[in-house]
Amino acid sequence: MSGHNKWSTIKRKKGALDAKRSKIFSRIIKEIMVAVKESGSDPDGNPRLRLAISNAKGANMPKDNIARAINKAGDKDATALVEIVYEGYAPHGIALIVECLTDNTSRTIANVRSYFNKYNGSLGVNGSVSFQFDRKGVFSIPQGVLNLDELELDLIESGAEDIVQEEGYITITTAMEDFGSMMKKLEELKIEPERAELQRIPKTTETLNIENAKKVLKLIDLFEEDDDVQNVFHNMEMTDELMDI
Repeated sequence: MSGHNKWSTIKRKKGALDAKRSKIFSRIIKEIMVAVKESGSDPDGNPRLRLAISNAKGANMPKDNIARAINKAGDKDATALVEIVYEGYAPHGIALIVECLTDNTSRTIANVRSYFNKYNGSLGVNGSVSFQFDRKGVFSIPQGVLNLDELELDLIESGAEDIVQEEGYITITTAMEDFGSMMKKLEELKIEPERAELQRIPKTTETLNIENAKKVLKLIDLFEEDDDVQNVFHNMEMTDELMDI
């Protein structure tokens, strides 16, 4: 099962996507609030909240911050957040999917459209690029936390499609429908991932020259700086040269 992590070829080294700790915390707090609004404040009966708390711990978010987010979401006057996904193309034909959590959809769509326009991209309709991606469960676990020699078969039986060891982490990939069973198995094994999430993995990637790729990265960075944006997925091949930018 071990091998090269396909996803590592299309994302920059850790620190580029989530360079600012405050941005990481903001994303997780929003996810906690949506989870509480959806299914209540008890993590035992709310898998989405349990996952968000796990990710918060993996990001070293203080317990007080987690508790405040849960309490705030439980307030009947708390602002409702809406999940919305935008699809489109960056320059040079690179497909983009932008996942948002927002309390103002008019503001968010205006910003998203302006970002695409600024870098000669195009905002598409739902389904215009999503067919180029597969949704996968991705679990990132620090090496040393999980004994792969002993547990690899258990993980495969719980839905692991790929298990990769590199850069100090074990990355487990599952089909979207096996995400919950893998999370349950890791909980049974008392293994807490540093990050567990559904990602959109491109079926194929596109390689650009360095100058054109930099333009695409500028657009991606602009999206990621927006407070309404939770995740940005793309199908551009991240070469070694780009990974170091």
